[in-house]
Amino acid sequence: MNIQIFGKNKSFDTKKAERYFKERRIKYQYIDLSRYGISRGELTSVKSAVGLDALIDKNARGAELIGYLAYDDDKFEKLLEEPELIAAPIVRNGRKATVGYQPDVWKTWE
Repeated sequence: MNIQIFGKNKSFDTKKAERYFKERRIKYQYIDLSRYGISRGELTSVKSAVGLDALIDKNARGAELIGYLAYDDDKFEKLLEEPELIAAPIVRNGRKATVGYQPDVWKTWE
C-alpha cells in the first residue's frame, strides 16, 4: 500500500485520517495542502476517482465563488491556484482516492 494524505493542519478530519493509519501501523506520506498544494497530475487522478464536486470544500472562505464559474475546467484551475479551497483530507492509494474521513473505504484497501 502506498498511502498519501493531502491534508490541512487545522482540519479535524485530517487528524482523524492520520490517526487511522498510525493505529494500524500503515505507513503514509503527509502533504500539507496549505503549504505545498497538489500537482495537476495528482489532482486530475483524484478528480477521476471522486468527481470534481467532492473536491470543493464548501466551508472554505471563497468557495462560493467557484459556484459562479461556468466550466469544470475553470473550477479545476481555481482549485490548483488556491489549494485552501480543496476539501481535506484527500487520501490516495495508487489510483484509488477518497475525500474526507472514510475508514470504511480504507478498510477495503488493506
